[in-house]
Amino acid sequence: MKVLTILGTRPEIIRLSRIIPLLDDSLTHVLAHTGQNFDERLSAVFFDELGVREPDAFMGVRANSAAAQIGQILEQTEALLLEHRPDRLLILGDTNSGMSAIVARRLGIPVYHMEAGNRCYDDRVPEEVNRRVIDHCSSVLMPYTERSRNNLLREGIEGDRIYVTGNPIKQVIDANEAGISASPALASLAVREREYFLVTLHRAENVDVESRLRSFVDALRRLHATYGYPVICSLHPRTRSQVEAFGVDVKGDGLRFLQPFGFFDFIRLERDAFCILSDSGTVQEEACLFGVPNVTLRDVTERPETLECGSNFLSGAAAEEITNAVVFVTRHNAGWTPPREYLADHVAETVCRIVAGYRIPDAAELNWRRRHAPSG
Repeated sequence: MKVLTILGTRPEIIRLSRIIPLLDDSLTHVLAHTGQNFDERLSAVFFDELGVREPDAFMGVRANSAAAQIGQILEQTEALLLEHRPDRLLILGDTNSGMSAIVARRLGIPVYHMEAGNRCYDDRVPEEVNRRVIDHCSSVLMPYTERSRNNLLREGIEGDRIYVTGNPIKQVIDANEAGISASPALASLAVREREYFLVTLHRAENVDVESRLRSFVDALRRLHATYGYPVICSLHPRTRSQVEAFGVDVKGDGLRFLQPFGFFDFIRLERDAFCILSDSGTVQEEACLFGVPNVTLRDVTERPETLECGSNFLSGAAAEEITNAVVFVTRHNAGWTPPREYLADHVAETVCRIVAGYRIPDAAELNWRRRHAPSG
């Protein structure tokens, strides 16, 4: 059996890092990188630190617009699938890399989708459109949580194609504990545990709107003035470009806008922060595991389980609301229990068994199942 895995962003590399070696050991496995984020800080360092081998293929996606990027991904995916003729395509998440599912579906190649079923129910979020398209092009769907499974069922996807695997991030963190603990990030930045804010900001709906971007920076200045703690901001290239384009002043007042961190350094900074502010889905999960208060700089989230357990707070973009959210989550940080799916072990092994062992029913068998399904 041959499996082709396509990835293209840091979250995908991280979450697939324990799965890729297992697929290499047990199947004929081809690993492809779209190239959309492949540079030293955004991808290469993560392959190195997480011990993931180099991809077999680079798709060379280098587009400036979302439409052009998706177009290149579709075109390059078709070439890869026709060259390698895999029995399965494995993808993860909701980025443009996952839109490769469209081509696989057209070619009759089964698509296995990790992180299926996440929904924020706001189509202004580009990833929300991707999620729906990818899920409905997929043959086998592997959501992390029962909530996500129920989202898929409500959209008419058959339950026998859905397998809840649990979230892979804990297994990745546990496997890399030594490197994380040895990180010199705090010493290098001259900060102390629980005495700094950690910030990430990259989503188009935030950084491409000047008023929102300025409001976020205003909120960070207010937080430094209130608490006296430095604000460490891991600056995504997209955000840096927009800061420069809009002429936003990010200097002084305790603000430290820095190049993106490697995996070990960033996880160490997350684990020891006083509070995290981010628009990242990944960070919502990690902060929940670490017991660190997190303010999500968005109006919606596709991970509502983090709100329910108490680890996360949606602030929106208004500076005053952001500062109020920080006050609330840091004062009422009595501890919480992460969702059980976030504490799952052996997720990588579970995914590999599903990819290798689940037989896709043919059309005749599916029709028979539908005719004989219990009524009601």
